[in-house]
Amino acid sequence: MREKAGRLWTALRERCRRDAGMVTSEYAMGIVAAVGFAVLLYEVVTSGQVKAELQAIVKRALSARM
Repeated sequence: MREKAGRLWTALRERCRRDAGMVTSEYAMGIVAAVGFAVLLYEVVTSGQVKAELQAIVKRALSARM
């Protein structure tokens, strides 16, 4: 019984070690995707038309009567 448990533990430990690098690569791909999305969003928000619309919204909000 003890021998069987030892083999099971060893197999489980080896299986976990094989997947150790996957987590790091998944985080790296997630960060790359997030940075790409942030750059795209920054380009859209700082474009001329969107910038003008945002300024118009802020101007209307500041000139509203209370």
